[in-house]
Amino acid sequence: MATAGRDSTRVTTQQAAAADPSKDARTKGERIVEAAGLTKTFSDFWMRATARAVDGIDFHIDRHEIFGLLGPNGSGKSTTIKMILGLLHKTHGRLVVFGRDPSDVAVKRKIGYLPEETYLYRFLNPTETLDYYGKLFGLDRRTRKRRTGELLEMVGLTQVAHRAAGEFSKGMARRLGLAQALVNDPELLILDEPTSGLDPIGTKQVKDLILELGRRGKTILLTSHLLADVEDVCDRMVILYGGKIRAAGTANELLADSRHTLIRAPRLDEATIRAIDETLHRVQGVGIERVEAPRQTLENLFLDIVERARQEQLATSGAQSGGRIASFLQGDEANAGEATESGGRQVVEALVQSTDAPARATLAQPAAPSAPKGVDASMLDALVSGEKPSQTAAAPATKPDAPQVRKAADVDQSLIDSLLSNEGKQDSKQKGTEGGA
Repeated sequence: MATAGRDSTRVTTQQAAAADPSKDARTKGERIVEAAGLTKTFSDFWMRATARAVDGIDFHIDRHEIFGLLGPNGSGKSTTIKMILGLLHKTHGRLVVFGRDPSDVAVKRKIGYLPEETYLYRFLNPTETLDYYGKLFGLDRRTRKRRTGELLEMVGLTQVAHRAAGEFSKGMARRLGLAQALVNDPELLILDEPTSGLDPIGTKQVKDLILELGRRGKTILLTSHLLADVEDVCDRMVILYGGKIRAAGTANELLADSRHTLIRAPRLDEATIRAIDETLHRVQGVGIERVEAPRQTLENLFLDIVERARQEQLATSGAQSGGRIASFLQGDEANAGEATESGGRQVVEALVQSTDAPARATLAQPAAPSAPKGVDASMLDALVSGEKPSQTAAAPATKPDAPQVRKAADVDQSLIDSLLSNEGKQDSKQKGTEGGA
């Protein structure tokens, strides 16, 4: 059932952290991105500064971490991402990605990027699109085919795999863009507004995917204006405003409310609530500020309705629910390849054994030698005995399809004489006509 909302997603994150307490120790010191005093100033044609988009920020992203980059429009998020990708050059400061300068081509092979706007070739279908980007990363044909199928199943586009991308809605194009960002199995995944244009089902699937990839060891940089999404999935985050970092830390550090205490209990009657309020006044000198009955979120209601419709098997021409995580993203691609090769060898060996069995039986019982094909046995006997071969035996076989040439003697001579006499009569008649004229 796809009914888990924001609270259950947050619980999943906490359970994952509790199940892997060594994560911080394992990733400490392994920094994928590190920025110190990073500054980017845009200038006009005369090299006069027009805007300082990023102003001396310091941050780092550790391996296996889901890092959030937050801020309003114009705060410097996209500029920072473009500098990490090597699309923009920094003005001042230090920025390294995988220990190298962002402009290094070797760095780009380890990065997957989903831009804020999804740019696709309109006349390519999803299968062709992923195959094209796989070729750009130098993937062989077999790997491209396997990853394409797994990614399309994962993002719920298998049903429309042969439709042109130009016919897609924004949400479907977004799903394809996410698959494209993962085709090279990147170590660092940069997602700029990944849930933009997605319906609530797709939004939850993307959040679940980010959490799963984080557990599988991927490093993820996420930006979003939907703060609840960032809160659900990010380990650490920074908040930018005016090109500067205004706050940084984990979700618990930034969101903790030290002024209130929340007690969650089954529904209480009025008498019990009054008793609790009296106790609080007597012991702490404070009272209950507000009592309210909890209600489900709109997201949970929406997902419940969609789930019931799916159980009724109602048809839809849009994107389907995403499938399982692609095996190569889980690190199972090598095992799958070895299993396929092992299975192939077993099939080949079985075929060889089945083919060799009758061949061995034939070798064990050699057949009597026979005369070559097309040789007359009587002629061989005559040659061996020294006798002159008979005319019949020596006569070569006549080809059945050879054309028969008609001898001159077989021609009807009377027919020829008749034709010649008719031709002479016509000539005499023609000359008599000319003389009379």
